[in-house]
Amino acid sequence: MTEPFRLPAAGPAQAYQTFSVRSRPDQAVRTVCERVGCAAWRQGWDSTVDERTELGAQQAAYIRHQSGRTFREMRTDAGLTVFRFESGQRCFAEHQTRPELYLVRDGDYRGNPTGRSRVHTRAEDWVEHMQEEFGRFTEDRRRG
Repeated sequence: MTEPFRLPAAGPAQAYQTFSVRSRPDQAVRTVCERVGCAAWRQGWDSTVDERTELGAQQAAYIRHQSGRTFREMRTDAGLTVFRFESGQRCFAEHQTRPELYLVRDGDYRGNPTGRSRVHTRAEDWVEHMQEEFGRFTEDRRRG
């Protein structure tokens, strides 16, 4: 495995902070359509079923009586039933996502001299933290 290219450090490790994002590959979490940007949630969707089959009859019964979703029902010339679902409601897929960890730790690749680290629960907070640190860095640099 090749070492990553790094510029030489201009100061001691304690002068740095490291911002990173990590995924936990062994933890899949169910999540809702809106959070994963589901196209069916954004635009609505059609489900076409053939009620002449046992499976199609079961699917249609579930949609009509148990799904709790808003839909319009139509028939095709081929005898199929089309359920048209409006946008903004949960689809029938089980979305899963791997939650990310938004990390900030003191130090750099040479180590964490203070042992301090922080885990942000939201990406927005991590980005804001990083922007504040970059702002301090830019201001310090401007002052000389």
